[in-house]
Amino acid sequence: MTPAIDQRGLLAPLREAIIADGFRARFVDYTMDPTSAPLFFLGDARLVMREIPSESVDCVMTSPPYWRQREYETCGIGMEPTASEYVENLFVVITEIKRVLKGTGSFWLNIGDSYASKSLAGIPWRIALKMLNEQDWILRNEVVWHKVKGGLDTAADKLRNVHEKLFHFVKMPKFYYDADAIRSKPKQAKIRNGAVVSATGVRGVRYHRQIEMSTALNEEEKCAAKSALSHMLQQIKDGEISDFRMIIRGQQRVTHSNSQRVSGRAGELAANGFYFLRYHPSGTKPSDVWDILPEDTQHRALHFSPYPEDLCKIPLLSTCPPGGVIIDPFCGTGTTMAVAQNLRRKSVGIDNGPSYLESAALRCGAFA
Repeated sequence: MTPAIDQRGLLAPLREAIIADGFRARFVDYTMDPTSAPLFFLGDARLVMREIPSESVDCVMTSPPYWRQREYETCGIGMEPTASEYVENLFVVITEIKRVLKGTGSFWLNIGDSYASKSLAGIPWRIALKMLNEQDWILRNEVVWHKVKGGLDTAADKLRNVHEKLFHFVKMPKFYYDADAIRSKPKQAKIRNGAVVSATGVRGVRYHRQIEMSTALNEEEKCAAKSALSHMLQQIKDGEISDFRMIIRGQQRVTHSNSQRVSGRAGELAANGFYFLRYHPSGTKPSDVWDILPEDTQHRALHFSPYPEDLCKIPLLSTCPPGGVIIDPFCGTGTTMAVAQNLRRKSVGIDNGPSYLESAALRCGAFA
């Protein structure tokens, strides 16, 4: 199945009911198709999203039009006279996103801020707080996208803006998340002179010496700590963990807080005299600060959003299961769809710009 554009769109209000029925039927048929080629709908996301069946989507990822920053192909969301009106219009789409998203699904929202009367409007947090307060979304992460080599700023009275927010929202406390799909491959442990050395050079010798010399541990605690340290080194050797750090009472600082009321680690340290920080054998997860170049590889003449493919990879790999369905209600030239296709996920792109969708379809091989 090749990528397709529903060219009928919502061009005539009198045909809205007929078109809406077509959107729903095409979406249902598409979800049953075995291929991962994307599907595109031409129309206003506020109307098209109404016709997507409830709880039928695994992941939503989108970067809506910026408020009052760009002139898009068609007037719509982003051209409102006030930030409040922009937020309200965008919230119509967000309401539909919550309806169509499965209970196990995720919503990734990349949203930039804008200035009005010399002041940042606070657009990202206006939307996020409205979602939390009015619709009971769960905010799992606030990612800072550092736009490496971001654009120049000629203003003489403020710092250069080189970051945007990427929020990860879910509907339910238990949701699909594949952390292993996004881990960095760890360095391997080694055996030197018969001794185990972790990926970062931990041998256990320093910890063993600290235990022996400790005045904060009693003899029973020392014996338990040395036994646990030996077991940890064996786990490194067996490949069960990739690395570790040992926190010993009186030697290292507690990870988060000394208060047993707020820190389980503090309680563990008080009870046993030590605890371990274990590194996952498959590697570490990404942090919540991403250094990514704004997209400039597509040489797009029609659409100027910096939304890059690299911004989509971690979200789609971690929160959309293989074969799952992704929707981008403001797909523009199809960045989300291109990444989904490469990752063998099904995707549906919605936009009210015919030229944008034509570019998106070409990008995804519709007319190859």
